[in-house]
Amino acid sequence: MPTIDNLPPLREVIETHGIAAKKSLGQNFLLDLNLTAKIARLAGDLSSSDILEVGPGPGGLTRGLLAEGARKVLAIEKDSRCMSALAEIEAAYPGKLTVLNADALELDPTAHLTHPIKVAANLPYNVGTELLVRWLTPQEWPPFWESLTLMFQREVAQRIVAQPGSKAYGRLAILSQWRADPRIVLDLSPEAFTPAPKVSSAVVHLKALPQPRFEADPDVLNKVVAAGFNQRRKMLRSALKALAPDIDDRILAAGIKPTERAEQVPIEGFCALARELAQ
Repeated sequence: MPTIDNLPPLREVIETHGIAAKKSLGQNFLLDLNLTAKIARLAGDLSSSDILEVGPGPGGLTRGLLAEGARKVLAIEKDSRCMSALAEIEAAYPGKLTVLNADALELDPTAHLTHPIKVAANLPYNVGTELLVRWLTPQEWPPFWESLTLMFQREVAQRIVAQPGSKAYGRLAILSQWRADPRIVLDLSPEAFTPAPKVSSAVVHLKALPQPRFEADPDVLNKVVAAGFNQRRKMLRSALKALAPDIDDRILAAGIKPTERAEQVPIEGFCALARELAQ
């Protein structure tokens, strides 16, 4: 297996430290270090940024990030079995890597990072979408991160970049595209992973916009979008009727037909409706 540093190949690391991937933790390991280095490069110039990595596992992407010159990497790993393998990487890159044995859903990473900050991660499948939504929905904007370079199941990646009128278009597309510029930058087959998942994967790069594309209160927008897509087959006048007694008038004032369905409404329309409902 190709190597990018003087550390052992990842198959050897996994065997030495007994790190068989656990389905319960959403683990699928990338073992090709040339591929992990390529993913690191997709995050852009790393030399002047701290990098947050969630779910490093045996450290394939961690090594890619460090080999590509990251200023510092903060790796958050829930699986204590991976700590000894990550400690070897920490020793090979003195002062460059900090590893925390913690749950990323319960930890504020910003106390351990210095701006500017980028996020790069092969996210565990079972928490990937939840982490993305959290990173996209802080009350204050711009967020703590400049960019996100994240691995998802391909279906999730397509939902992030989906356009109005498509079946994949929904809440995730609106949250992603309202405040960021997302694009799919790499496709990966199941065979790239150990164990091979049943689905293909993709890397999505999201660059934070300095301000949202259209004015809207984040909480109101989230309520409108959630209500619209929770009943996506219904017309907006029916799906949103619980939000206001005069919902038809509000929808019309936002420049939308009450008979349209949520998947037909562009982000600008949802933001206009959120502004109407916030009045």
